[in-house]
Amino acid sequence: MDIKNKNVFITGSTRGIGKAIAMQFAQAGSNVIINGRSAITDELLSEFTAHGVKAIGISGDISSSEDAKRMVAEATEGLGSVDILVNNAGITKDGLSLKMSEEDFESVLKINLTGAFNMTQAVLKPMTRAREGAIINISSVVGLMGNAGQANYAASKAGLIGLTKSIAREVAGRNVRVNAVAPGFIDSDMTAELSDKVKEMMLGQIPMKRFGSPEEVATVVTFLAEQDYMTGQVLTIDGGMVM
Repeated sequence: MDIKNKNVFITGSTRGIGKAIAMQFAQAGSNVIINGRSAITDELLSEFTAHGVKAIGISGDISSSEDAKRMVAEATEGLGSVDILVNNAGITKDGLSLKMSEEDFESVLKINLTGAFNMTQAVLKPMTRAREGAIINISSVVGLMGNAGQANYAASKAGLIGLTKSIAREVAGRNVRVNAVAPGFIDSDMTAELSDKVKEMMLGQIPMKRFGSPEEVATVVTFLAEQDYMTGQVLTIDGGMVM
């Protein structure tokens, strides 16, 4: 797929990895739909339109199927179609399983997994009708290897991998591709707040001895959007953690 002039909806794209993904699509000539729970400012949108593309902001709660349908309808009305969907939005509520509340477990799955399903379901009918489309789900290496204190998060990200492969099988015949990216430790607001001791411990798990950048993750996402003969795949970008 030539991503120039395509319309890309990136959930959770006001900052961090989501924003880096949106920016890389904009730099490649794609129109972008910026999404978050709060109102999207004109100042933020101008960062993307500076690259000569269209950018619209759509706020909403992806954990609500009705909100997901509304947001896709608004994006389609504003730009004509949603050609590429990146399910990036996610939350964490860490804690040991022995003490984790049912609410903390279910709320993480509701956003990270059900939210991705809601958005995917909302775009599938028009994509299959057009016989073209790409969906990229942002999973995590903890969905492949687990992580103490993150049973809810790991379950949601492992679930995303199963979702990716199942829907990829369902829609491949309609030329709609569904893939996933599994980042490792990435430089972010969260890692910036960690102590030097914790950072040292995390780096000890990475053969390349450094954190990744949001821009490096974005490069993998745009790569998957462009590849016409790749579907049902999970690409790790983790400095070798799960090689």
